[in-house]
Amino acid sequence: MIPPQSRLSIRKRVVVVAAAIVASALALSGCAADEATTTNDATAASDAFPVTIESALGSATIDEAPTRVATWGWSSQDAVLALGIVPVAMPYNSYGGNDEGVLPWDAEAIADLGGETPMMLSGSDTGEVPVEEFIEADPDIILAPYSGITQEDYDTLSKIAPVVAYPDEPWSLPWQDQLTTIGEALGKSAEAAELQASVASEISDLAAGAPVLEGKTFVYVSALEADQLNIFRASDPRVDLLTQLGMVVSPNVADLDADPTAGSYFYQLSYENLGEIDADLIVGYFDSQASVDTFLADPLVAAMPAVEEGRFAPVVGESFVMASSAPTVLSIPWMLDSYVPELAAAADNVG
Repeated sequence: MIPPQSRLSIRKRVVVVAAAIVASALALSGCAADEATTTNDATAASDAFPVTIESALGSATIDEAPTRVATWGWSSQDAVLALGIVPVAMPYNSYGGNDEGVLPWDAEAIADLGGETPMMLSGSDTGEVPVEEFIEADPDIILAPYSGITQEDYDTLSKIAPVVAYPDEPWSLPWQDQLTTIGEALGKSAEAAELQASVASEISDLAAGAPVLEGKTFVYVSALEADQLNIFRASDPRVDLLTQLGMVVSPNVADLDADPTAGSYFYQLSYENLGEIDADLIVGYFDSQASVDTFLADPLVAAMPAVEEGRFAPVVGESFVMASSAPTVLSIPWMLDSYVPELAAAADNVG
């Protein structure tokens, strides 16, 4: 297991780095008196503008360092907040968020920056882009590199402000590339690189403290429909985070994939085929312990060797699910100290 001294706060280190970024930005901006204005205007442009960022849906040209930033998707707001800017608008999260729809690590970052809750955009549950709300927010950039926006969405939003979308497939950009892309868009590439290095270093430290994870194969799943198991492909960020801890995606994930070119980040496997899953660990997310209990109560699930032998590691709780499903520069520090011991406990039962 992980010694307490090696788990000293991945979060503390990120907070320190982020605080240094904000302090530098404040100094360069002349330390404006109004706190909220300071938070949003302190953009310490370390990159030259204009800058053009290419995506799968088109190119976005940003003429000057943005000050009114809107985000869309699951996690873009995390990188923006880590870089010292409170967005003017970001998605409302009914899943895992507080009464205002703000995820806990975002609420903490907004408080640390002395900001106020942004306009919370509707539609994140359905994927429907609230165009009128974006118009009302009046952003000078819209960041959506980890989202599912369509070409039509992109074209419409681009009439409001430059839109930074995903470079390849929707819902597939790793947290490092999200941070790099958003850092470039905000003129904060150097700060983004510093934050990325800090979080990567802490991930390595936690992995070193849990050597039992090294080389263990895994399949990442969710059970949201009766008799159907979702299996996440290797390109998914939640899967990628486990590989950063030294784990290995089971070859079984590709073997069972009937249509690897489907373009989604997961595929489905019928419960009657659960016996075909072969991995050291099965990792899965659930909104509550009751959902875990229901899953394990199914005879076909209970008969799986990984379940029988304690090699099943459930991720439980909406906020925890969001943090691990869309890992970011802020959510990783928020949850990893708890996540790694749970994975290590399951890995201890391998063999």
